[in-house]
This record gives sequence, structure tokens and C-alpha cells, in this order.
Amino acid sequence: MESKTWLQHYPAGVSAEINADQYPSLVDLMEAAFRKYPERQAYTMMGRSISFGQLDLEAKALAAYLQSLGLEKGDRVALMMPNVMQYPVTVAAVLRAGFVVVNVNPLYTPRELEHQLKDSGAKAIVILENFAATLQQVMQNVPTKHVVLASMGDLLGFAKGMIVNYVVRKVKKLVPEFELPSAVRYKDAVSRGRALSYKAPKVLPTDIAVLQYTGGTTGVSKGAVLLHRNLVANVMQAEAWYQPALKKVPASDQLVSVCALPLYHIFGFTTNMMLSMHVGGSNILIPNPRDLPAVFTELSKHRFNSLPAVNTLFMAMANHPQFNTVDWSHLVISVGGGMAVQQATAKLWLEKTGCPICEGYGLSETSPVAACNPTDSEAYTGTIGLPLPSTELKLLDDDGQEVAPGQAGEIAIRGPQVMAGYWQRPDETAKVMTADGFFRTGDVGVKDERGYFKIVDRKKDMILVSGFNVYPNEVEDVLTQMPGVLEAAAVGVPDAKAGEAVKVVIVKKDPNLTEADVRAYCEANMTGYKRPKIVEFRTELPKTPVGKILRRELRDKS
Repeated sequence: MESKTWLQHYPAGVSAEINADQYPSLVDLMEAAFRKYPERQAYTMMGRSISFGQLDLEAKALAAYLQSLGLEKGDRVALMMPNVMQYPVTVAAVLRAGFVVVNVNPLYTPRELEHQLKDSGAKAIVILENFAATLQQVMQNVPTKHVVLASMGDLLGFAKGMIVNYVVRKVKKLVPEFELPSAVRYKDAVSRGRALSYKAPKVLPTDIAVLQYTGGTTGVSKGAVLLHRNLVANVMQAEAWYQPALKKVPASDQLVSVCALPLYHIFGFTTNMMLSMHVGGSNILIPNPRDLPAVFTELSKHRFNSLPAVNTLFMAMANHPQFNTVDWSHLVISVGGGMAVQQATAKLWLEKTGCPICEGYGLSETSPVAACNPTDSEAYTGTIGLPLPSTELKLLDDDGQEVAPGQAGEIAIRGPQVMAGYWQRPDETAKVMTADGFFRTGDVGVKDERGYFKIVDRKKDMILVSGFNVYPNEVEDVLTQMPGVLEAAAVGVPDAKAGEAVKVVIVKKDPNLTEADVRAYCEANMTGYKRPKIVEFRTELPKTPVGKILRRELRDKS
């Protein structure tokens, strides 16, 4: 492997290596925060907050309750909740009890939930009542026998909690009827736990912390096995990388982050929850980032420094009429990930906030961050940046050999944040891990002379038009810079003449935009084979809950 050219381009003060052994486990990391910052606010939601000290006591009680169910060290516990305060409490409880967190998307259908509970062998689940009807449909078929039922108002205080629960259940009707006779209410579980003794197990760096399910868009969902040491390493890497931006926050101020990324997604889990825990930072919880008026109403009440998000959320916020109701002057770091950040989004965000979006790159399999643009960047680079400290990236051909300089190849990653493998799938693990410990991402990239990597696309998303490679990211990037276009997605569709043709689906910003306008713009900005054969307009694009565009759905409907 050629030398790590990227190290010469690291920002001042960012070291090439991190100490991944600073904490033996996430439990040690969390307990250090509880000891160091007991009085500090840890989470805020709907005008209520919980301190690190309160979080510590609540989690310990819930851990004691979970231990009393007869679960053994290493047993899996599923969490099916949006961003509510019970989420970080439950994560702390599950890990401290010696169990494994199985993050579940609360919007799963019964079929998807059944697969994940069976596959992980989860013995217990902590679930928000809004999604209990989904669980009820699969209870007969899954190994999950213990159910803890949370409600939106549990940690909002007696009066406010009652009002919030009434509104959620009766006014907004967000809790479909369900029957789970053996379920125990979250508050009851915690109060029972307070009367029990919590036994701290010995948690090792090589113990499993999280099963993070991934690959649902490419077939059956697999659990990435993330060890305690993988996640601790990634927290340390992110902290080291964020230093240039974090230095802008006065030492006397607490770091405040907007938590709009779902905590069940590994990006939010590591960068919002665990990194904030480690540095004693506070998170403003956003239960539903799609409800933008509610997001702006919440953010208008706070001063905050950090906003990790996906391209679609940055774009939606920057274009929203309530944008100026929020004080953006304390924002020092905006990290984009989960999907490509588009140039038009980055430009608008910088104009409106004065804080550039630093695009990063990672996967569930890498805990997640593997590369990121320097956090003292002042402009959009169009790249995923440089490999993080203690991380190596290389580009491989189909035979697993490193490609020549300047050539595109599959991005492969080696570092302490790389997963131990896929849960109970040695065959799938063997497909993605090289003999020398690199994880093959399935993303095609190129590297420039400074060591910056750029993704040209996912192997399976590439469109082949008459033998020419067309990368959807490029087509989308061009289209989203067109006045009148809010969002765009490009997919390949079968074509008798060319094998495949490009189809674009566009969400209009200007209602008067026509197909002819789009075609003229593409003609001016793209070579012949890259131009769309089919142009379709829609009111919205299908997306995952994190905001990634589901190209597969656009393909299936072609």
C-alpha cells in the first residue's frame, strides 16, 4: 500500500493515531461521563431536560430490572423508539447490564420487524407504544418474550407527561390499538428496578455492544456486529477530527448538538449520543425531523453548536420559510453523512449559516465514520475528505488488487472501527472482508494526489449506457444546481437500444418548471449518454427514515 499521503493534509493539532483503549468499553465511557458531569444537562426534549446524574440513576434502575428478567450476559435487547429521552436511558441500561443493543427502525413493517427480532434472537424489547401494534402482529413468531412499553410523556414530568400522552393518543391518534397483555410499562420497570440491586458485569473490549442492521435495500437485512472497542474507537476518532471546530466553542460553554438524526441509526448513535456523552455535551432531541415547523419551533428556543444531518434535511431546512426564526450564530460544525452532500445544498447552507457542511463518509459496518473533510474547511470540496486517525482507505479492483493511481476502485477500509463481521453470517462476512483486514464497501471511489477520496458511486447503482458508465450521483448533482429543482434522483432503466437508459425523477421548487427546461439544462451541462431519456416529476422522493433516497423504489416503478 502506498504511503498515507493524506496525513500531510491533516488540520493542525489532529493526530494521526488515536488511543482506542482509552476506555475498555462504552460502559466505562458512559460511567466516566456520569461521574464527571452529573449536574450537566444531557438531553432536552419538549421543554424538559434530564441531567447526566438523573440519566445515570434511571439507567441503573432499568439495568437492574432487565437483569431480573433472567437474561444472561450477551443476550440481545431490541430498542424500537424514535428520538425520545428513553432511548439513551435504555442504551445505557442495556449495555450496563451486559446485554447487546439491537437498534430497530420504529417505522418497520411487521415483516421487517419479525426478521430482525428472529435474526438477532432478541429476548426483550423496549418499544414506544406508538409502534406496539406492529409488534403485536409478530409476537407469536419471535423469540422476544419481554416487552417494556414506553410512551412519549414518560420523562416529561407528571403534568406535561399526561398532556403529551393525551395529545399523542387521543388528539393526533398516533397510537393504534394494540394488545400486549404481558407488557410492562417503562415507568413501572424503572420503579421495580429501583428496589432491586444492579450487578455490574465485567464488559470487555471484545464483547458485542450493538447489532446494527444494514443492507435492507440490497436484499435481506444483516446485523453488523459492533464490538465495544469498535464504537469506543470511533468516538475517539470523531473527537480528534472535530477538534479544529470544537475549539471555536468557548471552554466555559457546554457543547450543544441538534439530534435530528435518528439515534437508532449508527450515525446518530455514535456522533450524537456517544460523542456527546464523552465530552459532556447536551443533545436537543428531535423526535420527528420531517415535521419541519416543529423542528424550527424547538430550535428557536436554543443556542447550539453542532448539527449532524443528511443532505435532504440540510436542503429542506435551508429552503424553509421559518429558517430565520433560529439563531445560527453559534453553529461551528455541520457534518453531512449518510448520502452524498450536493453542491447546491452546501452552497446554500454556507450562505445562510456561515458554517460549511463538512461531508463525512461511513457505514454501519464502520461504526460509522471512516473519512471526513477537515472541520476547519471553508468550502465544499465535493469529496468525502480524508481517512480519520488510525484509519486506512485503499481502492481495489474486482480481483482485490489495489488500482493504479488516478484509477477508480472499490473503497476498502481498515481501522479499529471496522465491525467484527455480520451476525451469524460467516459467508456474507467473507464476501466483504479481505485477508489483510480491509472491509470492502461496495462504493466506487477515486483518490486525488492529496489523499482526498471522492465517491463516484455504489457499484450496484452505476448505470451502463452503451458501454459508458453513468454515475447517478453526478447526474443528481448537476440537476440539483438547476434553478427550479428542489430534489432529483437518477436511476438506470432497461433500454432496448443502449442496454440501460437514464431516468430522472424530480421534485420541483418552481411549479412552472417543464420537462423541456430540464432537457435544455441537461444538454448544456452533460454529455449525450449521461442525459436522461425519461424525465418524471413527483411531489416527493421515496426515502429511508434517515433521508437517503430509495433509488431501488424508483427503479421498481419504472
